[in-house]
Parts: sequence; structure tokens; C-alpha cells
Amino acid sequence: MYYRFDLTDAQWQRIANFFHDRYHHGHRGRPWKDHRTLVNGILWHLHTGAPWPDTPERYGPWQTVYDRFNRWRKDGTWAKILDALLLQLDKAGLIDRDLWCFDGTINRAHTSAAGAKKKSRPAPASERA
Repeated sequence: MYYRFDLTDAQWQRIANFFHDRYHHGHRGRPWKDHRTLVNGILWHLHTGAPWPDTPERYGPWQTVYDRFNRWRKDGTWAKILDALLLQLDKAGLIDRDLWCFDGTINRAHTSAAGAKKKSRPAPASERA
């Protein structure tokens, strides 16, 4: 059964090779849980913004989903997937570089950078006397 944010078969086929072999290439160790299910859980979390413990049980234990997200973040798996997908779009001519921009209004500066008054701290009791 597919849920709203789950990857389709075609989408999964485009990224499946970026994930390590579940069976450790014939080496020792327990096979990893199904990567596709965990990726779907990660996508659910990123889309909803819900806390990790609220991840639906259909994606497996939330700790496993969270751990796998962090593992793949640290080893660069997500960056490799993004690079490969952007390269495919670029080769197909679907990226218009003239439209890329940076909107500085969404960046926050420290309050003192905007001219706000600095808060004064009360003098320690030893200096007041």
C-alpha cells in the first residue's frame, strides 16, 4: 500500500543504488531493514515536520528511521543523491540558471546588527555598595 509521501517505484529506482547493500555484500551481520521503507519514513518526517517519535509505525521504529537519516547525512549519501538528480535535470535542460536567486529577506541577523538597543546588565551586588 502506498501512502501520500511514499516514493513511487520509478522514483525509488532512480535512487536505490546510492544505498549500501542490505546484506553487507555477503559478509557477517544482520541484514539492514528495508532501505525504501526507511527512506519513506524520512520523507514523511521531513514533509510533516513532526517530532521523530511521532513517525508512523509503518516505517519501522522511529529510532531506526532517525539513525539512518543521520548516518546517510554524515556519510554524504543525501548529497550524492541530490547531485546526481540535479545533474540529470541539467543534462535534460530542465534547469534554468537565470532563475536561481537568493532572497536575503529570509535571513535573520542578530538584533544588534539591526540597530536594536543593547540590554544593560545590573551591576553585581559587590559593586553596588
